[in-house]
Amino acid sequence: MEQLILDLKKQIIEVLNLEDITPEDIDENAPLFVEGLGLDSIDALELIVLMEKQYGIKLEDPGKSKDIFRSIATMAEYIQANSSR
Repeated sequence: MEQLILDLKKQIIEVLNLEDITPEDIDENAPLFVEGLGLDSIDALELIVLMEKQYGIKLEDPGKSKDIFRSIATMAEYIQANSSR
């Protein structure tokens, strides 16, 4: 799980072009949106694409995305439970 969290941090930094941020700067339990990383709805779309491309996960229920993308830790838990790779 720790490796998955580290990989997610690196992928999020790369996909969202978060300059001057390292994986160590990101608290895996901090909120991704508003507070924490302060991501927005465009970033959410990028995270959905990331999960599809990297982990083979297609979000069937958009209503669950708020819970899945609460933090990097919740993303990792969802990926671990649902990844086809």
